[in-house]
Amino acid sequence: MARAGLAGAVRVARWADAALGPGRAGATTDGKATLSAATAERAAADLGLSAAQVRAEWDTARLAGLVEVHGDSARPGWRLRAWDRDDSAVLRGWVALFDAWSLACPEPDGHEPAAVAEVVSAMPQVLSFLQLSAGPVPVEQLLDLLQQRVTELRTERCEVAYEPGTGQPAEAPGPADAAPAADAPLNPLLDWALRALACVGALTYGDGQATLTPLGNWAVWVKLEQICVAAQSPAGNIEQSAEDMLRGCAQLRPNAARAEYRAWLAARPVGSAVTELIGAARGDDALLRGLAFEALRVVGAPAEPDVRSVVDEPALRPYALLWLAEHDGVDPEDAHEVLTRDEATWLWVDTAAAVADHGEAPMLVRHLESAVQPTVPQLLDEVRAVGHPRTVQVLVALAAAHPDPALAKAVRRAAFQVHTGS
Repeated sequence: MARAGLAGAVRVARWADAALGPGRAGATTDGKATLSAATAERAAADLGLSAAQVRAEWDTARLAGLVEVHGDSARPGWRLRAWDRDDSAVLRGWVALFDAWSLACPEPDGHEPAAVAEVVSAMPQVLSFLQLSAGPVPVEQLLDLLQQRVTELRTERCEVAYEPGTGQPAEAPGPADAAPAADAPLNPLLDWALRALACVGALTYGDGQATLTPLGNWAVWVKLEQICVAAQSPAGNIEQSAEDMLRGCAQLRPNAARAEYRAWLAARPVGSAVTELIGAARGDDALLRGLAFEALRVVGAPAEPDVRSVVDEPALRPYALLWLAEHDGVDPEDAHEVLTRDEATWLWVDTAAAVADHGEAPMLVRHLESAVQPTVPQLLDEVRAVGHPRTVQVLVALAAAHPDPALAKAVRRAAFQVHTGS
């Protein structure tokens, strides 16, 4: 259903990708990534549509993330690239359009912006009621619910009415007084909201009643589930920054940490969450680097473009390559095979730095067993050559922790050689 609903937008986005890519005539003229008249006419001729249909599908493509706007230019989004092979990309694209229903179908003229904003804020509760009803609901019932919710929103803002011309507060109205005042403006706005949600495929609307489509029912259920997940943040880090959240997860068992990642992610837009996690991974703390990529595994496909964009950053490259390999279906136990010997050695040092900073001495000694090199002398040679900024500290800590005096001496010598550049 999502594929069918967005088929026209996908077609226009693919046409734009092929016809307006780098080195070709630009798609926009106003700095807002709207199609110029000439481009819309050209697309209409190529696709057998009217110019108005092309513009409408272009706007849908932007709202669904099939096209990403950057300044005065637009480029294909990851959802368009993954469209044919990834159902989650299709569903996320439709959910983005669903979230933007009020932009997909702008409100009619003549209504106060504040009233429109109140209706948009109240519609999630109306949609939840439709989902729980599991069938057609009379519009009169939805209007009553909308009026109640708008009254609650006004009460939460502590709005106080004043007597005309006196400057004195009027007697505070009760709920029964507030609802009739909302009657007149809310009827047409509810009609607009239901038509807009029907336009994006979330519900059917006619004969004085509304019913969620299977796709709309699924989307509302998922959002309710996310609210429940966010409310059950086990370690209470839901409102923290990515870095502080990851620090809070450092002592949790893997399953508990993943639950915390899911709660943290459910409480914020996926794009900004991924950006925060990548930012935390770029820091000096190697432990947070590893945990950030564990959280990105929970994000899944939407993180792919951002992860792919950091492959050329030395500090993040091994983590990014492993993430991408697992995302492409490689067994996690075999994913290390995508790394070169130098990348695997760099990752070994980075992980050792995390253990040295946050773990115990026996853990650092056991970490020797995870090295790809078959002997300690060979490991030391390659660690010296790989150029990790924490090499000296890691080797000093390993020498202090290892129970074998001869091996500890060799490791200390290697640390001295790296320190002096010899």
